[in-house]
Amino acid sequence: MKHIVILGDGMADLPSLKLEHLTPLQKAHTPNMDRLAQLGRSGLFHTVPASLHPGSEVANMAVMGYDVENLYEGRGVLEAASIGVNLEENDLAFRCNLITLEDGIIHNHSAGHIESEESGVLIDYLNEHLADERVAFHKGVSYRHLLVIKGGNKHIHCTPPHDVPGAKEKDHLPYALNESIESKETAALVADLIQKSQSLLASHPINIQRKENGKATASSIWPWSPGYKPQMPTLKEAYQVQKSAVISAVDLIQGIGIYAGMEVIKVEGATGLWNTNFEGKRDAAIEALKSCDYVYLHIEAPDEAGHEGDVKQKIGAIEDIDKKVVGPILDYALEQKDIAVALLPDHPTPWEIKTHTRDAVPFVIYHPKNPKDQVESYSEEAASKGAYGEIEKIEFMKLLLNLK
Repeated sequence: MKHIVILGDGMADLPSLKLEHLTPLQKAHTPNMDRLAQLGRSGLFHTVPASLHPGSEVANMAVMGYDVENLYEGRGVLEAASIGVNLEENDLAFRCNLITLEDGIIHNHSAGHIESEESGVLIDYLNEHLADERVAFHKGVSYRHLLVIKGGNKHIHCTPPHDVPGAKEKDHLPYALNESIESKETAALVADLIQKSQSLLASHPINIQRKENGKATASSIWPWSPGYKPQMPTLKEAYQVQKSAVISAVDLIQGIGIYAGMEVIKVEGATGLWNTNFEGKRDAAIEALKSCDYVYLHIEAPDEAGHEGDVKQKIGAIEDIDKKVVGPILDYALEQKDIAVALLPDHPTPWEIKTHTRDAVPFVIYHPKNPKDQVESYSEEAASKGAYGEIEKIEFMKLLLNLK
């Protein structure tokens, strides 16, 4: 049996008065998602334990069947794997955003979704002025980069910038989580790097030009999600999945895939936004199913629309996933007769809140030989009536693989 997971990042939401008390999933036209629900069995999945932050790294690891409470080491280490940065035992890795700050206010978490070419120049510039034997920046994609501090202490609090749009910077600077000298020193170092980056970036020609063109500037770094190199088993070790692949435009998901022992398939034109190459990712997933036992197809578009507070874009992204991804993949699976298809978000990203929540997400699994339940559509409310009920931890992966 082969298995494919179609994950619409941040696709779940909350009912809104502006949508006639519906969620974007309920408002969107999704005949193929509904068809999948009619063929399969649904439920609600608590992807984020109460002890952890509702981040995509936590939720996607849980969807892949990992015990996140014991294995999670932060987002930065996963992105380090994706961009080929080999971490030593005492290296502390952070996800490092380029963000837009104006008058001490965090305006957005992405510097207006700055292009990789421009952001790469800025990261090189920061390395020239801020890097030393302990500190190094590494280029990623768009606004998503990496900061590594040798000998850093991970027991510091760093606020994810997408959680606090419109907040005051001074209220969310990093701080130590205990009284140790090491954690206080690391928190102070990161705060100092944030402040120094602002002075450097303000006068850079790229930001001057972006401002003249009416674009959001990359006016500050914002490191968050610190951690050390994780000790994750591969999917082959944990679940006897012989060959697996991950398809995503996001470094974080690719990094999880690398630690999981998966083949990372990159698709030209995959942006992580609502203009991503949906068809190319779909075709790559179908091709991967010909040789792989497990394919993880991750689509970031609904999450980014949620963070932007753009409900029209979020509904549009959901409808694109339905038409361009779910429909053709389901048709292929039904034709092949030996492919299980699962659909779910990793977490909600409510568009009115603009950040992640830890609410359970709707999921559906179609197994060719398993009986269906009575659910007739795909949404948060519909899935709550599904035969799988509410699940948590590694239960989703066990259901998908039909493990006891």
